[in-house]
Amino acid sequence: MSKPKIGFIGLGIMGRPMSKHLINAGYELVIYDIVEASVTEVAAAGAAVAGSCKEVAEQADVIITMVPDSPDVEAAALGENGIIEGISEGNYYVDMSTIAPSVAVSVGEKMAEKGVLCLDGPVSGGDVGAQNATLSIMVGGEEDVFNTIKPIFDIMGNAVLCGALGSGQIVKACNQVLVAVTIAGVSEALTLGTKAGVDPIKIVKVLGSGLARCGILENRGERMVNGDFDPGFRIRLHYKDLNIIMKTGNDYQVPLPVTSVVHELFNTAMAKGRSELDHSGLLTVLEDLAGIEARTKE
Repeated sequence: MSKPKIGFIGLGIMGRPMSKHLINAGYELVIYDIVEASVTEVAAAGAAVAGSCKEVAEQADVIITMVPDSPDVEAAALGENGIIEGISEGNYYVDMSTIAPSVAVSVGEKMAEKGVLCLDGPVSGGDVGAQNATLSIMVGGEEDVFNTIKPIFDIMGNAVLCGALGSGQIVKACNQVLVAVTIAGVSEALTLGTKAGVDPIKIVKVLGSGLARCGILENRGERMVNGDFDPGFRIRLHYKDLNIIMKTGNDYQVPLPVTSVVHELFNTAMAKGRSELDHSGLLTVLEDLAGIEARTKE
């Protein structure tokens, strides 16, 4: 397809910059979100506005969803005034949310009954990756469908076909295991060093230049030290992902002992009312346990 019309549903922290990149690349967009301010922002960049997911699907050749959780995808795709009510046979549906692999497969099967071609394409890279169009996009589906949609993915980041439908969500679960465990490790390291009297900024700089270097230190290290937990990816969303991961581990009979501990740390952060902090705000839980007063917990 040359420049298909794209429908984009879900204009949150990730969806807004992703949709704007598509507009800037010359794609015609029709958008929908329940948050009026987000719709207004992207409409000002040149998108047309629809009144429902069904209306988006009626007007677009390729429909993308970028919403918080499995029930949101099911509602947008299959619910009343959902995508399935408006999409035409032979058109494309791509879910870029992070959801349960089983839901990606079941939604895809329902769409296939109507002749819709589907991919799951969850992303990693956070708000920075979305803004810089450097997202890692993990895709599940048929190779010919992937090749058709890849030029659209290329506008937002780097896409890799991981396997059959649902495989993108499996790889995203693996990604979220590593990110969560790394955040917990960085938080423990900073808490230990700080409690022992070492300047935590120096800890970030030294660790970031050796074998311990990682994306969390690079993108979040100094912000964590400064108590800046403005959300790029909220604790509640990573906790949601960890719930998916623990269920998926159970489904495939894979023990996840380290992840289970980190899952409980995120659960503690939720219980302490920190669900809206950036996921690097997990540091505050470790500081609490060590008796260190965090710079911010709100």
